[in-house]
Amino acid sequence: MVAFYNKRGTAEQHIKEGKNAVRLQLHALAYSLANFMRTLAPPKEVEHWSLTTLRAKLVKIGAKVVSHGRYITFHLAEVAVPRNLFREILRRIEGLRPRPPARC
Repeated sequence: MVAFYNKRGTAEQHIKEGKNAVRLQLHALAYSLANFMRTLAPPKEVEHWSLTTLRAKLVKIGAKVVSHGRYITFHLAEVAVPRNLFREILRRIEGLRPRPPARC
């Protein structure tokens, strides 16, 4: 009986460690995203957001991922970030991607 509960306690400890690792990764992602957004010349609506707000509105929101043939669509709740603002953020990120050289 004691051996069974010792194994259960070990499993619960692993679950707790996994949750902490995910939480740490979310915080690191939010911090990196915030610094990235600051260097990106963010839209006016985003300039005053704190790291907590940024994480809550852009990272910790639920989304439904729908795959269609050649593309993937994310269905987000618009209460988190308005569609136009999210589109503007994605447009600015897309502008950072290097373009392939032109072929002659």
